[in-house]
Amino acid sequence: MFTEIMAATGVLALLTMVPGPDMAVVTKRAVGAGWRDGLRTVGGITAGLLIWGVLTVAGLAAVLAASATAYTVVKLLGAAYLLFLGAQALWQSRRRGGRPVAVPGAAKVGGNPWRTGLVSNVLNPKIAVFYTGLLPTLAPHSLPSHLGMAVLVVLHAVLTLVWLGGYVMVLSKARSFFEKPAVRRALDRVTGVVLIGFGLKVATADS
Repeated sequence: MFTEIMAATGVLALLTMVPGPDMAVVTKRAVGAGWRDGLRTVGGITAGLLIWGVLTVAGLAAVLAASATAYTVVKLLGAAYLLFLGAQALWQSRRRGGRPVAVPGAAKVGGNPWRTGLVSNVLNPKIAVFYTGLLPTLAPHSLPSHLGMAVLVVLHAVLTLVWLGGYVMVLSKARSFFEKPAVRRALDRVTGVVLIGFGLKVATADS
């Protein structure tokens, strides 16, 4: 069992480190409002993973993954939310202009960070496909299927928390660089374009 869990940990760690919408959302919050908001966003994302985990163990995520209509609804809602966040970042870059940041690391960013992370993750139907398609192949065979899946869900949540939490702290170390008006404008624009790109990718992706 230990060998199986270690192998699963390696696969989950690699998948966790692949840049995606969650990292873009965290970057936007951490740079725009400081490391505390960044960590709260990470907490919301982790909570979203646990919600998907509960749905997966209960069998509901499989229903979503198998239902074209349900999948499309969640997919379009998630895409719309990412597009909204991207447009918000681009608008902030225009409003920022050449003005310096008034309070270091504490610029105002709209919305609750925890809720932002939660919603962006819960409205990502690819998590349902990932949990129902890949996790069963990684679950330890020596454990009951539901228990094995639950272990992997918790493991994935912990890896996500550690990885994105560490990423937030790295960003905080470079705070003085990101506080420069030109850098903040450029990062807002890049983050906005990335979020819009992910939104379009989610909207046009096949189930």
